[in-house]
Amino acid sequence: MAVPQEQTILVTGGAGFIGTHTVVQLLNKGFRVSIIDNLDNSVEEAVNRVRCLVGPDLSKKLQFHLGDLRNKEDLEKLFSETKFDAVIHFAGLKAVGESVQYPMRYFDNNLIGTLNLYQVMTKYGCKKMVFSSSATVYGQPEKIPCVEDFNLMAMNPYGRTKLFLEEIARDIQKAEPDWRIILLRYFNPVGAHESGKLGEDPKGIPNNLMPYIQQVAVGRLPVLNVYGHDYPTKDGSAVRDYIHVMDLADGHIAALQKLLTTDNIGCVAYNLGTGCGTSVLEMVAAFEKASGKKIPFKLCPRRPGDATAVYASTEKAEKELGWKAKYGIEEMCRDQWNWASNNPWGYQSKP
Repeated sequence: MAVPQEQTILVTGGAGFIGTHTVVQLLNKGFRVSIIDNLDNSVEEAVNRVRCLVGPDLSKKLQFHLGDLRNKEDLEKLFSETKFDAVIHFAGLKAVGESVQYPMRYFDNNLIGTLNLYQVMTKYGCKKMVFSSSATVYGQPEKIPCVEDFNLMAMNPYGRTKLFLEEIARDIQKAEPDWRIILLRYFNPVGAHESGKLGEDPKGIPNNLMPYIQQVAVGRLPVLNVYGHDYPTKDGSAVRDYIHVMDLADGHIAALQKLLTTDNIGCVAYNLGTGCGTSVLEMVAAFEKASGKKIPFKLCPRRPGDATAVYASTEKAEKELGWKAKYGIEEMCRDQWNWASNNPWGYQSKP
């Protein structure tokens, strides 16, 4: 059944990497969108680019609010002014290494912000959420691919915040059965919008492989550090399931459609990945091919809290959400390079 038009969706963290790409798809599908973001790891220019991409008519349906989920007044103000049909909750800190160093920062930001969000959503009768979870909840899985009903055991504070928030979601839904919550466990989002106008622009030294490769390719960083070269994998480097950010954005639309059209969902988790594992060194080679640039790299010791190989079983999302990833690593690298070469300093002109 079709979703009635003009439903209004709140997107927390909507100025971030996955947020902006999802907002573009939401607007293209006829939703009204409000973004709340504290711009901790993002910039308002990204939202302006979304407006340019979708054009003047659709951008009238987009509102941006500077606000922090940890500050309940920011949420109260938003919900008292607009009736939301559902929330897509991206907002949170997401760097594994940093979380090991500053666990309190992660618990404060990711847990408290989300608890506030639940309280305000409940108060205003908006009980539908798509939650941005992570493959880190699987920890070092005993076997692969990762299936949604595996035992969960995160290996670092970032992953634990996602795991705790999944448990909290299940408890809230059990206590109040009219909640509908979909937990999306992302694998490794990469790539960029095909226009080259939107992409990942982390502040500081990137924690994820692709923005790191990209900054080496455009000359912002001298060399790529490859963490771990003695893993029991085909080339010694860690294996991950990389997924194109546009596939991921479409996965959120599919989850949202299900939330809006299906009763008694309860609280349910889906993997969003391609189902294929790619090693770090394979990804470097694919990027070199797409960009025509040599990526100098240095083999470094493993990082604490990193798993050897993680990739997704995607059957459940295919069956129940009707969603499947369309893009392979060639397209991911092509679109990432298109973004990087057009925006070597991300959303800013050269500092």
